[in-house]
Amino acid sequence: MSAPLPHLRAGRGPVLVLVHGYLGGAAQWEAEIARFSATHDVIAPNLPGFGAAADLPGCDRIEGFAQAVIELLDQLGIDRFILLGHSMGGMIAQEIAANHADRVERLVLYGTGPLGAMPDRFEPLDTSRARLVDDGVAATASRIGATWFLKGEDAAGFAAVRDIGAQASVQAARAALDAMAHWDGRPALDRLTMPTLVLWGDNDRSYRWQQVESLWRNLPLGQLAVIPAAAHAAHLEKPRLFHEMVEGFLEDA
Repeated sequence: MSAPLPHLRAGRGPVLVLVHGYLGGAAQWEAEIARFSATHDVIAPNLPGFGAAADLPGCDRIEGFAQAVIELLDQLGIDRFILLGHSMGGMIAQEIAANHADRVERLVLYGTGPLGAMPDRFEPLDTSRARLVDDGVAATASRIGATWFLKGEDAAGFAAVRDIGAQASVQAARAALDAMAHWDGRPALDRLTMPTLVLWGDNDRSYRWQQVESLWRNLPLGQLAVIPAAAHAAHLEKPRLFHEMVEGFLEDA
């Protein structure tokens, strides 16, 4: 059996799994781990090729990332869990929930949508792929990370996003763009039968309202929460409001 995927873990209680997105890492969830570990057993994996798992081969399909997370939870002896995924991590969370609905108690889909190609993204995935080759991972993490905040590079959370993103391997960064481009979760939305919160910053430039609305309206038990004056990294821009919205959803269980 392979070694468990590098991850952060804290707290006791119902298991809450936090899945980061493209050019992310478990370290981005520092405030969430501190907040939710008071009531939950919080597990934050580093996806293969990113963050503390940068030495592992990255996945070129969303299904591969989903399998890596499930393998970690199996190795930790976790059967049932609450799942929160951000951006690409929200695609991974949808994939897990569709194929392991009996294990996912509640689902939070944050800053994400049902289609990996991300129509109306701040730039097409092909442009990101070309610029990654030309500029390298660190510059790409800085450039893309700035789009996640209303204040861009002046935002309080930008430096953390930039530094975490720069840890990714070139192979993983390129493969993940392919993974997103090939993923379409729309046919599986009716299999996400658990209570689900769709959480979105109203100035998100990665996922626009049309995609978010499509996700929310096609979920059997979908709820919608919008964080005003926030972009793609709403958990860093408006942490108090983000935490209150997630906590309110978890308390309804």
